Amino acid sequence: MAKMIHSMVRVLEEQRSLAFYDIALGLRPVERLVFESFTLIYLANDEQTFELELTVNHGRTQPYVLGDGYGHLAVSVADLASEHARVDAMGLAPTPIKTLEHDGRVIGTFFFLTDPDGYKIEVLQRGEAGRFL
Repeated sequence: MAKMIHSMVRVLEEQRSLAFYDIALGLRPVERLVFESFTLIYLANDEQTFELELTVNHGRTQPYVLGDGYGHLAVSVADLASEHARVDAMGLAPTPIKTLEHDGRVIGTFFFLTDPDGYKIEVLQRGEAGRFL
């Protein structure tokens, strides 16, 4: 059976993205590989083995066009309300907290963040009686 190990996003400004992911999600570099035309930076924290790979294409000056195919990354936190207040106080502009239900069953309680390159991140309440743990 396959095990998910990482997801990759292309970023325009390395330091801006590293600061965002550190402040917003506590993700820090675990490896940085520099190639001739691009750099790969793998981010993680002690919560999981799954990594976020940031790809920085050298010489790129224009923002990436995300198109209509990208959805979002998702993370879970132990205390959604506290996390919402924390990222809001840091100026990261989270969306309001919402609860999604289906046939009277809570699927998840969440808010969204947007990283510096426009990628959406869903932040879900961990352990809620719903779809996400």
